[in-house]
Amino acid sequence: MMHLTLYWGKNVTLLVDSWKTDSWLSYLLTLLACFLFSSFYQYMEDRRLRFRSLSSSSTTAVPLLPKYQRSAKIATAVLFGFNSAIGYLLMLALMSFNGGVFLAAVSGLAVGYLFFRLIDDEEPWVVIDNACACA
Repeated sequence: MMHLTLYWGKNVTLLVDSWKTDSWLSYLLTLLACFLFSSFYQYMEDRRLRFRSLSSSSTTAVPLLPKYQRSAKIATAVLFGFNSAIGYLLMLALMSFNGGVFLAAVSGLAVGYLFFRLIDDEEPWVVIDNACACA
């Protein structure tokens, strides 16, 4: 049965029918997977933004050969697509409406942001030109 409101319990079907939890151990492993997956999302977002920043700053300082600029753009697009897929899978996992999955994903995003995307004032690696989370 699919829940349409937030519920708490160990019985969760996540993303596919074969990923069902029926014990506390499987539920806790699922929560750990959600936590790690959402932290990985923040890591990949940091990698993509740093790569984009480095590739765009190197073109102004030292012009790259046109084939390298094209490769940098393709690599940035691939990273964006991969990170978007991870984000959509996280969104689908949250649509299970399980409170534990929600808390695991949000806390994983927060911890991932703390470790990978928190910008020091001394080293501004990334200048964000769009405040949208999906950009």
